[in-house]
Amino acid sequence: MTYNGRLLAGALLLGICLQSIDSKAQIEITPRARKASAQVSVPSANLRVDTNLVLVPATVTDQFNHPITGLEKENFKIFDDKVEQTITSFLNEDEPIALGFIFDTSGSMRGLLPQGRAAAAELLKFATPEDEFFLVEFDTRPRMVIPLTSNASPIGLEVMYTDSHGSTALFDALLMGIHEMRKSKKGKKALVLISDGGDNNSRYTSTEVKNVVKESDVLIYTVGIGTGHDADSEAGSGLMRSVSEMSGAHMFTAGAWGLQEIAEKIAIELRNRYVIGYAPKDVVRDGRYHRIDLKLAPPRGLPKLFAHWRTGYYAPTN
Repeated sequence: MTYNGRLLAGALLLGICLQSIDSKAQIEITPRARKASAQVSVPSANLRVDTNLVLVPATVTDQFNHPITGLEKENFKIFDDKVEQTITSFLNEDEPIALGFIFDTSGSMRGLLPQGRAAAAELLKFATPEDEFFLVEFDTRPRMVIPLTSNASPIGLEVMYTDSHGSTALFDALLMGIHEMRKSKKGKKALVLISDGGDNNSRYTSTEVKNVVKESDVLIYTVGIGTGHDADSEAGSGLMRSVSEMSGAHMFTAGAWGLQEIAEKIAIELRNRYVIGYAPKDVVRDGRYHRIDLKLAPPRGLPKLFAHWRTGYYAPTN
């Protein structure tokens, strides 16, 4: 097939375009009217050393994993090493995102690539012109196939024609994705790892990956395709789930069906994320890891709600 033929086929198959999100898939709470001066614009980073401002990205869902929007500052309580903090900034606005795809093309994905391609295609349907993207593929080693760009089309084409072979360097691929994301100036940053789980060829270890995740401000969504030969081990879905939750995101398990729903949930969460800011009390510049806890105090009449947030940060050092 010629390049133009591949381009046309890819465009027709993926249908990469703007798509509105089904309003039935989320619950919206209408907040009280506020004066314009009450809306505080905050920088998008995990920790600003110069001001000791800690910014905590968070999402809130109901028991069906539907995002809850419209909550106010008074509906959140935040704790730093079990000490309650005063929330000094609060933001819940849609803004452009940087989204990196970490796509498994190893031999164990043979037969599962169609589901992986479908997952990537569904996510790309929610792209907007202001967003940024990149693609890392990995088998025996990770490859930066498409560096950070505002054009999503080449990613869909590349994923559609890739083949599966070789061993699995999942840990190395995650670290490559986090490193590439540092180049983006976007306030909202996320990786989507699409894999069947397992790692048997990385230079880095799961412990090293987790340490880097703790230091980054990137949400890591993982989509488990099939079961994989190591899917129930720490090197498989165990690590995928662990790094997702550590970053404040989720792991999703996908079969031949359900990919559209998973893509919608990820897109809605990214577009409707709360950012809660506070200046830690009694800050000591010792580089120590601080655990963050978030509790909800929702309005009366709502069903039970669940919060998802980045679980901690490293204090600055002198």
